[in-house]
Amino acid sequence: MDEQQRKALLKETFNTVSTGYDGNALRFFPESAGHLAAMLSLHGDEQVLDVATGTGHAALALAGRLSHGRVTAVDFSPGMLEQARRKAASLNIRKIEFIERDMQVLGFPEGHFDAAVCSFGIFFAEDMDSQLAHIAATVRSNGQVAISSFQEGYFDPLKYLMVKRLSSYGAQMPPQTWKRIANVTGCRTLFAQAGLRDIRVEAKNVGYFLEDVHAWWDVIWNAGFRRLVGQLTPSEQERFRREHLEEIAVLATTEGIWLDVGVLFAIGTKA
Repeated sequence: MDEQQRKALLKETFNTVSTGYDGNALRFFPESAGHLAAMLSLHGDEQVLDVATGTGHAALALAGRLSHGRVTAVDFSPGMLEQARRKAASLNIRKIEFIERDMQVLGFPEGHFDAAVCSFGIFFAEDMDSQLAHIAATVRSNGQVAISSFQEGYFDPLKYLMVKRLSSYGAQMPPQTWKRIANVTGCRTLFAQAGLRDIRVEAKNVGYFLEDVHAWWDVIWNAGFRRLVGQLTPSEQERFRREHLEEIAVLATTEGIWLDVGVLFAIGTKA
């Protein structure tokens, strides 16, 4: 699969899951977005870029910290952007401009923004070094760049059991390039190679108890895992769902099923 085919598949996946992306089972997205926005030293009048905005979690969190500033939020999925615009409109937030654009070709002048963020998006680029440098180029000198990414082991043991069972059906796992920045050292190295300084990396677990196995299925079906399950035939999908949820059910406690969501937040300053 070449780069264009990979992008087309990713866009199709996120267009497909966009209507369920803001479901309660995926509530770690808005919580982590709030923490990412809080890491920036914002005074309220900045111009901030949100790359790979998805349904706008980070953009909305940033807008809440800008009394006179503005957020420019880009994503290559029109389905995700439609949901983002709808949320912003429902909250009467007008200080965000949502633009359909590939994060690898941002098209903004150098030094145009005071800060930039990329929430759970940098690892979708095969060349993360070039991608972060590309984002940093849009930020002024002494401006800040921040990202969030998953820690290795996130969603386990649920994800581990899912992958193991999917593999038994012959499903092919994508390259695990995200693991490069699934630890503090990896994040620090990425930021240093992009020419950023004063690098800080924070680890935070934003996990919670899922109500039942169906909430875990919502996580699978309404996020990036959908494309893995999509490799199976409809009958295989139904059998996989039944078998997998049976093995997840045994993990339930009186509080529910724990969804471990380890997140890394990295921030640096442009030299």
